[in-house]
Parts: sequence; C-alpha cells; structure tokens
Amino acid sequence: MGAFRKEIEIGGPDGSRYDSFIALVDTGASMSTLPASSLRELEVTPHNQLTIALADGRRIQRDVGQTWVRIDERAIITQIVFGDESVQPILGAYTLQGLMLAVETPNERLVRTEALLM
Repeated sequence: MGAFRKEIEIGGPDGSRYDSFIALVDTGASMSTLPASSLRELEVTPHNQLTIALADGRRIQRDVGQTWVRIDERAIITQIVFGDESVQPILGAYTLQGLMLAVETPNERLVRTEALLM
C-alpha cells in the first residue's frame, strides 16, 4: 500500500484551540501519534502508558492521552500517543475508525464509511 499524508487538526481537551499537522496515514499503526511537546502545548495530559510494538520488532513504553482530532468536518475525542520529538505525526487505524473514515488507496484519500450494527 502506498503511503500518503493528510492534514489533520489536533485540539486541546476542551476543544477551544486546534493546531494543524501533516500526518502520515498509516492503517498499520493502531494509534495516532504526535510529538509529546506538541500535545503538551495543547494541554493534553497522559492518562495511561502502553507498550507499543515497532516495525523493527522492538517494544517501547509511551504515554497515551485523549484529545480532539478533526479531519475536514469530522471530529472526535480519541486516544493519542505521546511520541518522541523526532516522530512524524501518524494518523492511525483507531482514530480513522472513530471518525468513520477509510483509506481509498488508489486515489490516496480518505472516504466516509457507514456505521455498522451487525
């Protein structure tokens, strides 16, 4: 699958301020990730710590918080990983599913999906 980037907005927990980021859309990543300093600037605080498996097989511990993510006109409160300062922002599967968005690979874009109760 080809990787592509999408502008996303991350808001503080109260939703009063948003900052824009260009994120790598990565359905292979469970969680969305931003540099920890960017999240702290928005007053996002960690509420949990997770062990995360990396593509190279290593496992690392990272803080996780909850805050607003907005893409186009859709917005949700979702979990987000406090990444290293060098980390590229990542839009992961958990956030995409919460926003009811799917990846349309040939056109490198996000498309709306339907909610299912089956």
